[in-house]
Amino acid sequence: MEKNREFDVVVWGATGFTGALVTEYLRDQYGVGGDLSWAIAGRSPDKLAILKANLGDDCAALPVLQADSHDDASLREMARRTAVVITTVGPYALHGESLVGACVESGTHYCDLAGETQFIRAMIDKYSDAARDSGARILHCCGYDSVPSDIGAWFLQREARRLHGTTCDSIKMIVKAAKGGLSGGTFSSMLNLMEEARHDREIARMIAHPYSLNPDGERQGPDKGEQQDIRFNEDLKAWTAPFLMASVNVRVVRRSNALLGYPWGRDFRYDEAVLTGKGATGWLKAAAMASALGALMAGASFDWSRDLLRNRLLPQPGEGPSREKRESGFFSMITLGHLPDGSVIRSRITGDRDPGYGSTAKMLSEVGVCLAKDDLEVDGGVWTPASAMAAPLLRRLTTNAGLTFDIVD
Repeated sequence: MEKNREFDVVVWGATGFTGALVTEYLRDQYGVGGDLSWAIAGRSPDKLAILKANLGDDCAALPVLQADSHDDASLREMARRTAVVITTVGPYALHGESLVGACVESGTHYCDLAGETQFIRAMIDKYSDAARDSGARILHCCGYDSVPSDIGAWFLQREARRLHGTTCDSIKMIVKAAKGGLSGGTFSSMLNLMEEARHDREIARMIAHPYSLNPDGERQGPDKGEQQDIRFNEDLKAWTAPFLMASVNVRVVRRSNALLGYPWGRDFRYDEAVLTGKGATGWLKAAAMASALGALMAGASFDWSRDLLRNRLLPQPGEGPSREKRESGFFSMITLGHLPDGSVIRSRITGDRDPGYGSTAKMLSEVGVCLAKDDLEVDGGVWTPASAMAAPLLRRLTTNAGLTFDIVD
């Protein structure tokens, strides 16, 4: 990538709901005309003008770029002007590849909120070599899926080595509590994934493979699949249910281990679940949650029911909660690492905003700024957050973005 590009960061899709939250965060955290040079970009000049006006007088000098996801030339021009593109324009399987291609061609770093396994795998297979040649660092899954999981696993392994001289054989991440829910864009991406899998058996097999995001030739290991039933967790003495986001998170963490050169071992195991509580009440909550998730997956598997979910029952892309609800939201996770001697090391991960919007916008923003400003050890390629920037991103998340990562008794 050429030095001294016009911008450090461009926010693509800035006029969407999540894109606007990213712009607000960058305004509040980094200002306009300061050390971070950034711009907003989108398809509609009118919407961009409204967004800029809503950002306030302090953003009068904020640059505005126009580009269209269906106009490759405009995407290439945008990518050439900036060091990093942050994109919130999904579903990425429908709208994302042209921008990835433009960034790879231009040697521009890229980060997104994609949780779509089929899209991520396609980008890995198609662009890894070209990104390595151009110097573009391509990062997917830079929001609630999968930054807390990916950085959380790396953090626990770092602390295990520091405190015990060895790493964990396995890690179980458990969502203890969350308020705020998932975004309409997440559900839209999920429905699109299910539609593609329904009509393409190769995609169906790929998204079911537990190591489908690992590098070519490294797609094997001890994990057989994520939790899909009710289970009793012996470490917490409580019941757990399946976690909707586990399907992408677990594959990202396994990819990180592979890209880092297997510092946690080739037999390392990783899984995720949701804590529902103890006793009969905990079991009933787990049963209800597992049934609801099963019904959602079943409904997403057929064209007629998928259309019903998309049009009537689930939140729409571009919709989101009020500022009050975003700011009152939070999430709390527990990671349980099992050491070779049978002992357990625990950490707690928290976020101070709702996971699907407020906290996600802050995480994505800090990944983009990290790509632009921090001296990273990796060259171009398709990376994960932990494999590309674990230590500097951890510092940014805890200093700026309202996340905590702590070892607990």
